[in-house]
Amino acid sequence: MKQYQQIFQNAVDALHEEKRYRVFADLQRQVGKFPKAIYRDGSDDREITIWCSNDYLGMGQHPDVIATMQKVAGSMGAGAGGTRNISGTNHPLVELEHELADLHAKEAALVFTSGFVSNEAGISTIARLLPDCLILSDALNHASMIEGVRRSGAQKQIFRHNDLAHLEELLAAADIDRAKLIVFESVYSMDGDIAPIEAIADLADKYNAMTYIDEVHAVGMYGERGAGICEREGLMGRIDVIEGTLAKAYGTLGGYITGSSALIDAVRSYAPNFIFTTALPPAIAAAATTSIRHLKKSGVERAAQQNQAATAKRVLAAAGLPVMPSDTHIVPVMVGDPVLCKAASDHLMKKHGIYIQPINYPTVPRGTERLRITPTPFHDDALIEHLSAALVETWKELGLPFEHGQDEEEDAVKPELFPAAGG
Repeated sequence: MKQYQQIFQNAVDALHEEKRYRVFADLQRQVGKFPKAIYRDGSDDREITIWCSNDYLGMGQHPDVIATMQKVAGSMGAGAGGTRNISGTNHPLVELEHELADLHAKEAALVFTSGFVSNEAGISTIARLLPDCLILSDALNHASMIEGVRRSGAQKQIFRHNDLAHLEELLAAADIDRAKLIVFESVYSMDGDIAPIEAIADLADKYNAMTYIDEVHAVGMYGERGAGICEREGLMGRIDVIEGTLAKAYGTLGGYITGSSALIDAVRSYAPNFIFTTALPPAIAAAATTSIRHLKKSGVERAAQQNQAATAKRVLAAAGLPVMPSDTHIVPVMVGDPVLCKAASDHLMKKHGIYIQPINYPTVPRGTERLRITPTPFHDDALIEHLSAALVETWKELGLPFEHGQDEEEDAVKPELFPAAGG
């Protein structure tokens, strides 16, 4: 047995060697104090500020969402009781699917246990059901979409990120009558850029292709009712399948796809990663519905979040920090080195009580390692100023380059700061 354990240890050691071993922060969120949390590190328990949460609007701590979850758990119990087929189709889950179909102006919706699973199951099942399907996938698609493409067994072609000319070249080379599925995202969460959705839909019409869009970083965040970028741009009817998550702006858990009744029924009936997994518990489903209904009516949270994101970009850029261009609520700050990225994250936590997880390969390409900042409505101007000052101090301490060359008196990296590089 020892040789087996050594194989596992060697695999972990390889991640350390490649400087991409991931360390999880032990955090305890506090209701009513978001984005503050308790950070636990052995005997060191202290309050810190989270700057990288995907709970973009703080809906995970909204009083109505919490009250719904508590009420339904108290009346219906903690778990779902089985798969959707075996007693797990609870009424709050049915209501949630109706709410999601309405949100995206589609005939039907199907809820999964996570956004990863909804992409993996949705893409793979749709492509398997389409005869001789050709999948055209954006180069920067999320790992869950890549896994869905892989599991489909269909032929795939990767088009350069948001490159319409390249996509059309690939479409034009395929038989017009061949089944084709274009899979892409609306908001790409590491760079914060947006896909040319209308132009992609035009190409799909021209070359007889289906479209599948991932809106996980946009649902709740954009559009009059929070349905995403497709709603904001009046394009929901142009896209065949809209996928989203309940775990980011809606603050709960789960993923989903929406589309025609026939397509949703087919995925429901054929996707093993839907059929053979336990259903979402009723309390979570009901809480998600409460969050969606609130954000359909209220734009206050979205407006406040967009304002704070814009403020953060402006303040950080004015300080000379290398803020990457972003059309969305994502505020990426370039580091460009995995060791330095981890060191910056550790320094921010240790000295300034600021938690920003380093983003390294394979999430982003090597050499583009970064800190990904996600301001919420609860990150007020004082917190933004504190973040800016902390980042500037960290950049100087680690000898990181500023965007405009200011305060670069120390160009050399301090080796003594990295006794456990990559760990």
